Amino acid sequence: MEAREHTQATLRLLREKLDSGGMRSARLMIHSLHPAEIARLLESLPLRERAVLWEMVDSEDEGDVLVEVSDEVRDGLIKGMKTEQLIAATEGMELDDLADLLIDLPETVTQKVLQSLDDQDEERLRQVLAYDEDSAGGLMNVDVVTVRPDVTLEVVCRYLRARGEMPDGTDSIFVVNRDDEFVGSLFLSRLLTHDDETLVSAVMSTDILPIPAHTPSTEVVWEFEHRDLLSAPVVDDDYRVVGRITVDDVVDVIRDEAEHSLMSAAGLDEEDDMFAPVFKSATRRALWLGVNLCTAFLAAAVVDIFQTTIDKIVLLAVLMPVVPSMGGVAGSQSLTIITRAIALGQIDRTNARRILRKELLVGLLNGLGWAVVVAVFTFLWFGDWHIGGVIGAAMIINLFIAAFAGFAIPLTLKRMRIDPALAGGVVLTTVTDVIGYMAFLGLGAAFLL
Repeated sequence: MEAREHTQATLRLLREKLDSGGMRSARLMIHSLHPAEIARLLESLPLRERAVLWEMVDSEDEGDVLVEVSDEVRDGLIKGMKTEQLIAATEGMELDDLADLLIDLPETVTQKVLQSLDDQDEERLRQVLAYDEDSAGGLMNVDVVTVRPDVTLEVVCRYLRARGEMPDGTDSIFVVNRDDEFVGSLFLSRLLTHDDETLVSAVMSTDILPIPAHTPSTEVVWEFEHRDLLSAPVVDDDYRVVGRITVDDVVDVIRDEAEHSLMSAAGLDEEDDMFAPVFKSATRRALWLGVNLCTAFLAAAVVDIFQTTIDKIVLLAVLMPVVPSMGGVAGSQSLTIITRAIALGQIDRTNARRILRKELLVGLLNGLGWAVVVAVFTFLWFGDWHIGGVIGAAMIINLFIAAFAGFAIPLTLKRMRIDPALAGGVVLTTVTDVIGYMAFLGLGAAFLL
């Protein structure tokens, strides 16, 4: 909350300076901010003001700021930069951040950036780029410190002093054999608190297991969360240490996943620019509006089938929205639970049937309970037990089907390689609307006419 209020206050102050023509003081204020704060300000400004602010950013910070902003904002900033400016922006960047940025740079710029690196850094960068960006290899930083298990702590200390600096976020040094295969971790706390003549092998920890480079980022998050890690080694297929992941990298993944879940629920992309041109934003959002329109017409077609029934029993039209609405909520609950279970890797063939049975029983129990409530309420409202019985029976059917749909839809979409968080809600709404209308109006036609 404090960070958000600070950003808002900074944004207001910056706008005041820009409006009053205080460019010098505005530039000094920008230079005092962290690249992440500058990125947040850029995303919060309309395109014209954003361009003015970007001109004030120090060239040494441009690369770090580009890494922090969303993809669409980054693309817009890059389009307005010259090749020489882009190359200058990449100088001095951490290799893992540079790898994230190179993905969005033009091919000609990428090649020139690679040529500007020394042989060792170029090889390390190509190593990171070889892995998927959503894997442990894509998250890792290749700047690691390794030592042998058969040396003393005194030798390690001399080696560290000779290096002159340590990678940011280092809490442990990785212990490897002569083939660079991972053996264990030497925590800095042990290095500082044990006798200088102690061998590394005597105080190193073997509890922390390395993370294979091809591990998906979601599983990396799970490892850090459940093992309370601050950093972890990354190994290739031959068990050789190729990099390390620190907790700040994992926090970025968690934030991205949270934003993805929130925006996908509305059929949007978390990387969209809030100040993108109106036509571009409207076109992007039109896709899912069109899909929803098609599903709405499908539900309307079901209602049209029972038009004669509605004409004869007008009360059905009054109560008609109740059943689909309750089914939609019940289905969304199951859909959310199963989508989360898929994301966390908690569901597979061994437990899928038990989860399905549980969701069906929950849907049936809720259906029975709320059917009684709705039936009684309908009788008190209209004084007709027959209509109350019809809507109660329709409620049981739709909540039962909604529970099944909430279970089956995300698994089916996942098998089709479609993001359940993106398309699951639209499909579920269609199912609960169609089944709800069909059950209610069908039972009405069968028992009330």
